[in-house]
Amino acid sequence: MAGFRTHRPVLLITAVFSRYPDAFEWARECCERHWGPVALASERFAFVETPYYEKTMGPGLEKMFLAFRELVDPARLPAFKHQSNDWEEQCAREHAWPEPRPLNLDPGYVTEAKLILASTKDRDHRIYLSDGVFAEQTLHYHRGQWQPREWTYPNYRRADYHQFFDRCRAYLRERYADEPSR
Repeated sequence: MAGFRTHRPVLLITAVFSRYPDAFEWARECCERHWGPVALASERFAFVETPYYEKTMGPGLEKMFLAFRELVDPARLPAFKHQSNDWEEQCAREHAWPEPRPLNLDPGYVTEAKLILASTKDRDHRIYLSDGVFAEQTLHYHRGQWQPREWTYPNYRRADYHQFFDRCRAYLRERYADEPSR
């Protein structure tokens, strides 16, 4: 029988999604206050793949990604999702924006082999973790590039997103190289 091993720490990321520049700043400050300094930040990408979120978030949406300096235990993903959902509600309460959901935060993590995102929605391809949170392998790294799965949302298929995730993967590999041998 094989022995159990703990998972290497992973690179915590979050997608920040809004139409308000102030919401992006508020989210970054909140995340850094609780999750530590940002190591990498993407540009803001226009979100044009679907009008689905406009009903609750308004038009002209943008998405950016933050990756945090401290590597984390992947088992903490449900706690990160609960925190980010609380922050979305806090942001809506503290600002006078007309939409019911002016900010969307989607935490996840990057490993050398995959991008995992947390969700509160169950689907056939998602794995239940705990506390109402599921994990989705959104992308996997194969033959030198990020590959989507059949369920991967269209925006996560974008080359500009993949370029940012390449930077995340390279940062993670540098961090691993700096670790003492395990």
